[in-house]
Parts: sequence; C-alpha cells; structure tokens
Amino acid sequence: MEQTIITDYTRRSAAAAAEASKYKKAANTYSLLRLGTFLMVGVCIAIAIHFDDFSIIAVAVVLLVFAFAWLVARQSRFEKQKQYFDDLQRINDNEIAGIQTNANIYNDGSHYADEKHFYTSDLDIYGKASLYQLINRTATTPGNDKLAKWLNAPANKSTVLQRQEAVKEIAAKNSWKLDLQTRLVFAIKQDTDQLKNLFKYLRIPLDMPGEKWLGNYTKIAPYLFTALLITTYFFGPAKLAAIIVGLSHMGLVFSKAAYIRKADVIAGKIGSTLTNYAEAFQCIEAEQWQADYSNLLAQQLKTNKTSAKIKELAELINKLNYHLNLIVGFALNLFFLWDIRQIIAIENWKRQNQESLETAFDVIAEFEALLSLGGLAINYPDWCFPAIDDREGYTLTAKSIAHPLINSAKRVENDYELENAFKVDIITGSNMAGKSTFLRTIGINTVLALSGAPVCAAGMQVSVITMVSYMRIKDSLNESTSTFKAELDRLQMLLAAVENHSKIFFLIDEMLRGTNSVDKYLGSKAVIEQLIRKQAVGMVATHDLQIAQLETKYPNYVRNFYFDIQVVDGEMLFDYKIKHGECKTFNASLLLKQIGIAVEAE
Repeated sequence: MEQTIITDYTRRSAAAAAEASKYKKAANTYSLLRLGTFLMVGVCIAIAIHFDDFSIIAVAVVLLVFAFAWLVARQSRFEKQKQYFDDLQRINDNEIAGIQTNANIYNDGSHYADEKHFYTSDLDIYGKASLYQLINRTATTPGNDKLAKWLNAPANKSTVLQRQEAVKEIAAKNSWKLDLQTRLVFAIKQDTDQLKNLFKYLRIPLDMPGEKWLGNYTKIAPYLFTALLITTYFFGPAKLAAIIVGLSHMGLVFSKAAYIRKADVIAGKIGSTLTNYAEAFQCIEAEQWQADYSNLLAQQLKTNKTSAKIKELAELINKLNYHLNLIVGFALNLFFLWDIRQIIAIENWKRQNQESLETAFDVIAEFEALLSLGGLAINYPDWCFPAIDDREGYTLTAKSIAHPLINSAKRVENDYELENAFKVDIITGSNMAGKSTFLRTIGINTVLALSGAPVCAAGMQVSVITMVSYMRIKDSLNESTSTFKAELDRLQMLLAAVENHSKIFFLIDEMLRGTNSVDKYLGSKAVIEQLIRKQAVGMVATHDLQIAQLETKYPNYVRNFYFDIQVVDGEMLFDYKIKHGECKTFNASLLLKQIGIAVEAE
C-alpha cells in the first residue's frame, strides 16, 4: 500500500516537472522575442535616418512598445506557470520524503514547545522528529497557529466529528489538496509578521486631510491637464497654465508624502503576496463541498466574494507600487496624482472590507489545518478514524495501536481496553521493554484522535479526555530547580488538573526519581492513592514491584500490566507486547554485565 502511494506521488512529481520544463521553454522564447523587439527599434531608427523620414520612428516606436509590453505580459504569465509547477513538484516530493523519512519542508513547530504544558513536551508534539513535523502542511502563520491550537487541547465531540467528516472529504480530493498547498507554499518563507502588520494597517484609518475633495479632484485631474497640454499646441499662452497645474499636482503629491509612505511601508510590500492569496481563496471557493464543516467555511468566502476582494486590494497595492519606477511614477503623478489616487482607493477598500479580511484568513488557516490532518489519511490509509465516546466513565480502547513516529517496519502494535470505567493501570517491566513507548503511544494517538485526525491503529474508541503527562522531568539551572523540585512541581500541576478539569487522563513514567528508594516508593504509593481517592484515571509505569501490590488493596480500581523479556543463551529478546499481570523478569543485572559490571546476589 505504501509503495502504491509513493508511486502516485512520483507520477505527479514527474508530470509537474514536465509541465515546468514546457513553460520554461516558452518563457525563454518570449525573452528572445523581447530582445528581438528591442533590436527592431534600432533597425527602424537606422531606416528612418537612411530615408530621412522620422515618421517611421514614430510609428515603429508606438507599435514596438505595444508589442514589447505584450511580450512582457506573456513571458510573465509563462514564468508564473513554471513557478506553479516547480512548486507542485516540490510538494509531491515532500510527501514522498515524509512517508519515507518523516522529512518535511514545513515548520516543525519548535517555537510552540512548552515544557510546562500538560503533555506536549513529553509526547513529542513539537520540534524535530515530532508529531507536528510529521503532519504539518500549513504554510501561513495563521495556519501554523491553528494546527498547534488543535494539538494543544482536545476538541469537544461534535467538533471532532465535524473535523473527521471534513478530513475524510479532503482525503478523497488529493489533487485539490496538493493544488492548494502549491498555491500557498510561497508563505513558508514569508515574514511571519507580514499578515499581522497588514491587519493592523487595515484597522487604522489613514485620516489624510482633504481626502474627500482630493478624491473628487483626482477624477478630473488627468482630463484637465491633458486638455491644457493640447490647448498649448494651438494657443501658446496656455503653456503657463499647464505648467502651474503640473507643478500643483506634484506639490500635492509631495505634501501627502508622509501618508503615502505610511501606506507604502506596510501595504506596498504585500501586493504580489495578496495576489497569491487571492488564488488560494479562489481554489477553496470553486470547489464543491459535501462535509458541513468545509462547506460552512467555504460559504463564508463565497458570501463575501473574498477572492475577488483580495484580488482588488492586491491590484490597488500593485498600482501604488508603480511609483517605484521614477520615470513612470513622475508621469503618473503629473497627470493623475497617482499616489494620492491609490491610497484613497485603498482607504475606501479598507472601510468596506477590513473586518471580512481577517475572517477570510482564519478560513485559510482552518483549511490548512484540515488538509494537514487529511494528509495522514491519504499517506497512511491503514490508520483509522476513532469513535468518540460520551458516556460518564472513561473510554480508551484500541486495537493494534502503535506509535506514529516509529517507522512502520519497526513499530510494534498493541491492544488496550478501558471502557466506560475508572481505573488506574500500573505497568511494570524491564528496562527498555517498552513501558515508556507504550505510554507515549496511547498519549500521542489520543492527541491525534481529539484533534479530528486519524490515528495509528486498526480501531480506537476514546472519550474526550485531557492528557497530563509526568515523564521527562529534568532540572533547570536557569530557574534554580533541582530534579526533585521539578518533579514536585509536575505532581502539583497534575493534582490541580485532576481537581479543576474534567476527564483528566494521566501518564506517569517512573515517579519521584530524584529521591531515595524508600521515599520514592512511599511517595509514589501516596500519590497514586490520592489519585484513586479523587477518582482519577490513567497509567503509571514503574520498576517498583511493590507499587503493583496496590491491585490487592484496590481490586476494583487498580489493574496490573507488564512488559517482559525472554533471555535465550544470555541474550535478551524483547517483544514489546503488553500483558496482564505483574512483571517477573528484570534485566538490569544483565545490562550491567554487558558493560563489564558484575552484580552479586546478596
């Protein structure tokens, strides 16, 4: 199955490369034609001089200028198409790399890492080789934030089911998904504050003095100045009036330079970017959606005619940028008061559309997060969408569940069952037998499940629960925190979470490592008993066999599971399979012996 998916991406990548090559050749051809047109101007000048007929120059220059402009437009179009197919090839190649090595051109979410979060640090949600790196296909900053928000906290049942429906629909539209990713891939390297600054600019009015009369005057200015220029040809004294009007136009533009600069600093840099976004919005608007969640999002864009409005703003900003060419800018401002005309047009656009723009970009973010989850369904079709349980007790059942960040050829699947109950599961076992990995497997798949994504299992049913982990406890020199103090802080957070949040599911891996063995046992036992009194639910992995005796004291609440090893001819064999009961086989002595330390029995 995996090879079939890779083959499909490989075919798509090759087709995109062929298209990119075709458009590259077309663009190069038009580049040569542009050079030929330029040379033709020189030829026409030579002919005109030879025949002493300068009307040839006038006609030729006009025709060749129009021809040159047309060629530039065509070349730009072909270059844009080439860029699209280059990006499409890159997107498909990234999917292949993701399946084979978990590599990803998108953000790995390192900046969302928070060691004080309930579970994200312990469960490898962010950073290198993380869940976020595996699934992220969001190019925009709002999209990255949206996906992180979904992974940071469980959604309610109805939201999870709505997302699942939308993700399934996107998974059936892989060509559309890849197309939208291609249109947004430019945003990966975009300034993260660019959209934020644009939204801020759109919320703040320019308040340019005289805007109303200037707006009216810019409509008649080109006709007035052109009429005066024509009049000077027939009536010499009109030249003075034309000069005065021209100077007045330039003076008005210079007098508003501060306002023009203010618009240019933020808006002027995002014109081409908005054109790209307009195409992405159009991609969503044009698609037919059946899932309620996707359809509702798309309808927001269609109702507001978002793509057309974004394109309109992009065109206004790009027109403002004409002044970057000094000669063109001078001519346009002389005739049209161009810069004033454009910033007034942009202000009018802001007044009518500023609110809908931020909403529109949130829709883009939602779709990016959905297609990130959809990528899992496409690339790993053997994964399942979990059922969401809403009974009073805790449900977390899974068949053939495995860790999504471990290569499919190496990961080991396990079954687990907790159905509408309140239990604390004690998991004992040898070093390296799989206890910690199993806890993380349950945790990371639950995070996926409650974000609306498919999970790495053949079947899963889960309540809407919030994971709280106690696993990678470490000291902090910056905060002058010892390991034991860090453990106490984490325990305090866990107990507070159980007290103040509904349906907390805890994952504890070897409690109180920073103290002596007697205090470790007594403290761990006390913590677990307090959790039982609070009707808390979760798992505790430990090497301490005495903790397993709690099943005898609380037979209706505590269950024992274990991971063991087989020792054959002095060699340790791990099956990484969870089993009911207490562990009877340990391997610390064997491991020490392998590095040259003999452990004598007392």
